[in-house]
Amino acid sequence: MKLLMVCLGNICRSPLAEGIMKKKIQKHNLDWQVDSAGTGAYHTGELPDPRSIAIAKDYNIDLSDQRARKITSKDLDQFDLILTMDRSNYHNVLQLAQTDDQRKKVKSILDFANGLATREVPDPYWDNDGFQHVYDLLDKATDGIISTFSES
Repeated sequence: MKLLMVCLGNICRSPLAEGIMKKKIQKHNLDWQVDSAGTGAYHTGELPDPRSIAIAKDYNIDLSDQRARKITSKDLDQFDLILTMDRSNYHNVLQLAQTDDQRKKVKSILDFANGLATREVPDPYWDNDGFQHVYDLLDKATDGIISTFSES
């Protein structure tokens, strides 16, 4: 399975989601791939936000191999599941979709996090204290993705 995590700038939420999922893919010995992208090209080529790097490091996750990039229409063919962080990201990705098959691949990541009151991962860019909350939401969602799609 090939997963693509998508947020706005690809420096805060989606790199963290990619890092969390990579660690869980390895832990569960799954033959999956994961990448991330943004709906905007604001930070193309940049490392993830230092605060995302720091919170990931707290959980022994290394984001230093990631660089921000913008989602492309090719991604809708190359990935099996495209997971967006909020409604705006969801609608922006759907605008790229040209077929029903592509549209069916686009999901909100928190659809896989049972028991949460929120359906959106908030953008922590302007909130230094929000990165732990984002990590917790993504940790729960990635567990749900694994339990939904893995055979184990």
